[in-house]
Amino acid sequence: MRRSLPLLVAGLAVALSACTSPVVVEAAPYAADPRCASVMLGIPDEVGGLPLQQTSSQATAAYGEESRIIVRCGVEVPGPSEEQCLAIDTPSASADWLVVEEDDVWRATIFGRDPATEVIIPKVRADQAVGELLAGLSASAVLADPNGL
Repeated sequence: MRRSLPLLVAGLAVALSACTSPVVVEAAPYAADPRCASVMLGIPDEVGGLPLQQTSSQATAAYGEESRIIVRCGVEVPGPSEEQCLAIDTPSASADWLVVEEDDVWRATIFGRDPATEVIIPKVRADQAVGELLAGLSASAVLADPNGL
């Protein structure tokens, strides 16, 4: 019986780990950029009270179980724009985000960084608190190189 207990525990651990599958997130076009590694290694374990989830693609992150906040490094670097710019200043980072309102989400892209990071925030999560959520992600997004814009 004692010999079978470790096997039973190991089998149970494998079975339970199979119950949680990664969140399917499409990788950004330039997700393979090696500089995305530092951005993704810097992301927090929690944003807006939502825990970080495992994802299916390189250079991506997801927060929460439902109406997830999605982060993707390696999106197209934005050039000069007339989109709304939201300046975020925290003790650990200063970042400018281009914020576009879509039907049911806010899409924010870091400005002036290469590779660029995109954050998709469902309006049900933060219709009025987009800046607060971006503040939690700015420190990792600014780990990308400045691009001079």
